[in-house]
Amino acid sequence: MLTGKQRSYLKSLSNGLQSTLIIGKDGITKNTLKELEDQLTAKELVKMTFLDTAGVDPEDEVDRILEILDADFVSHLGSKLVIYRPSKNVKIRLPK
Repeated sequence: MLTGKQRSYLKSLSNGLQSTLIIGKDGITKNTLKELEDQLTAKELVKMTFLDTAGVDPEDEVDRILEILDADFVSHLGSKLVIYRPSKNVKIRLPK
């Protein structure tokens, strides 16, 4: 569970990130979850974009994604969603 200070720090890091995962008309599939898993393992912080044609609302999907991937919510703004999960090879040092 992230503290408010940690979440704010991660939000500031995510401002400079490009979306590396785009959710399209198929919505959240097994392949999408696999790609998200790989990106979280490699990068720890992932920004994704939900297209208008996705047929799902990011607000409706966020809890499911977080539960499946054991990740933490960072931010949601419009069609963008940012999530975080620490990996064994720590790249992001969170404030205490």
